[in-house]
Amino acid sequence: MPTLTDLPISVTPVPSHEHFPIVNAPTSRFGDRLFYSLTLAAVISLGVLFATVIIVQVNGSHMAMQKFGWGFLTSKAWDPVKLDFGALPFIYGTVVSSLIALLIAVPLGIGTAVFLTDLAPVKMRQPLVSVIEMLAAVPSIIWGLWGIFVMVPWLREHLFPFLQKFLGFLPIFQGPTYYGVSMLAAGIIIAIMILPIITSVSREILRSVPDLQREAAYGLGATRWEVTRIAVLSYARRGLMGAAVLGLGRAVGETMAVTMVIGNVPQISSSLFDPGYTLASAIANQFAEANEDIYRSALFEIGLVLMGVTIVINILALLLIKAFETPGSRRA
Repeated sequence: MPTLTDLPISVTPVPSHEHFPIVNAPTSRFGDRLFYSLTLAAVISLGVLFATVIIVQVNGSHMAMQKFGWGFLTSKAWDPVKLDFGALPFIYGTVVSSLIALLIAVPLGIGTAVFLTDLAPVKMRQPLVSVIEMLAAVPSIIWGLWGIFVMVPWLREHLFPFLQKFLGFLPIFQGPTYYGVSMLAAGIIIAIMILPIITSVSREILRSVPDLQREAAYGLGATRWEVTRIAVLSYARRGLMGAAVLGLGRAVGETMAVTMVIGNVPQISSSLFDPGYTLASAIANQFAEANEDIYRSALFEIGLVLMGVTIVINILALLLIKAFETPGSRRA
């Protein structure tokens, strides 16, 4: 009886790239060359645009950098009369208000996304998504007006006294509550504004989780909460971190609504009931009245510091996302 080795088997060699040379697509046809050139020009234009912004900020802030040096970042002074300027109160206000916004918006946004993805009845999902998308389309100035006439009075009359009564032993909830406009008000208004962004991005990320993950967890006897925690949130945690970073990018640069509810006082206070200032609101609120060259230069340097803070935050966020990266999700 013949065996497999006795049978005449002819193996056709697979043609290599020597027989079929790889054609350089961008140079093969005019259409390909044109498409390649347009996409390359788009990439270059973004780099040129970013470099132009940096150059304008550096040139505008040159006078303040020469006069104040690195002390500009650590000085608490902001006196347009004496032409003495420092950015520390604005950096503090930007960081604190953004952190407050993230502490409020990230849990609410992710929780809303989980509900819309896995828990809400099918008929409810699209109307709720439409409402969230409409909230994202509300202009900043409208949120500012709402904050002044609705949110700030409510905070002053109800939330601030409540927090002081039950959490007044904490330094952040001490001090007078009659201002209304405050660092906490700015953090809340920013949280409301970034909430639709975090919710929409988180929802798309959770929808991309394979159904096989959920089915496997249910097959092992997991409860709905365990399926959400282990099979969904754990799988999508890197993407959810990215959603939080997008919200943080919006929070750091938010201007008009914050200007209207933060109080615009350049001070560093441990109490969230006190007014404050942010980098973006300082530029928007004071640039028109800057009648001295050094004053305008200091505001330009405020803008440069804001760009630096944004870049640092994004670098830290990328490192944090990488820390949450699992070995199986690394790309070659």
